[in-house]
Amino acid sequence: MGAPIRTRDVPARRGPGWLVDGWTFFRGRPLVWMGMGAGWIVITLGLLMVPIIGGIAANVLQPVFFASFAIAARKQENGETIEMGELFAGFRRPLMPLANLGAILLLAELAIFALLALLGLPGLTADAEGTVSMADFVREMQGKEWILLVGLVLTAIVKGALWFAPAVLAFHDMNTAHAIRWSLYAALSNLGAMVLYGLVLTVAMAAAILPWGLGLMVVIPVMVASTYVGYKDVFEQIDGDSEVTPA
Repeated sequence: MGAPIRTRDVPARRGPGWLVDGWTFFRGRPLVWMGMGAGWIVITLGLLMVPIIGGIAANVLQPVFFASFAIAARKQENGETIEMGELFAGFRRPLMPLANLGAILLLAELAIFALLALLGLPGLTADAEGTVSMADFVREMQGKEWILLVGLVLTAIVKGALWFAPAVLAFHDMNTAHAIRWSLYAALSNLGAMVLYGLVLTVAMAAAILPWGLGLMVVIPVMVASTYVGYKDVFEQIDGDSEVTPA
């Protein structure tokens, strides 16, 4: 906490390498990482079932959980024993900057959804019995598939821009705005690695869903561990080509 912060540019091939190294963390303590991943999913889904406030809380807490994953990976890397309780390690850091980051992400997602609605994205409507018809939604989406593509691209841009921020806040004493600036700067400086990381992760997620979703038990823990790997690669493996504070 409070250590000087710098970034470096990494080769594009390091993007997939972050997932490879995430697998190394998972392989070291597979049951713990699967437990943390499952706990995160269960808590998030449980909150989403609570009307209105639950959805807000679930989104606001996402950076806190990702800070927890980064802290757990750092402990494991240092040879310390990690346990399921590491899932809540982020709650022991200054909570407000992480919660503010979650709130900003939520507002960005709402803004994207509002834009898609303006572009003509049909809503899910229920019949008199309260049943939502996906067939009707699919029929109304015909010819408007490009709207979903716009939403996916905008969401990927927002998520990518803030991808480093939870780990930055976990290990450095700074406010949310400063962490966002660092994350955006690092993401733009390493755009090739970020794009390849996203593409490989998307393929891995798609493959993991095929066998009844069982592959997600591995891919999700590898993904959350890889966020620490990417942070460390860009922010802590400093060499002579490192960059200092962005203007």
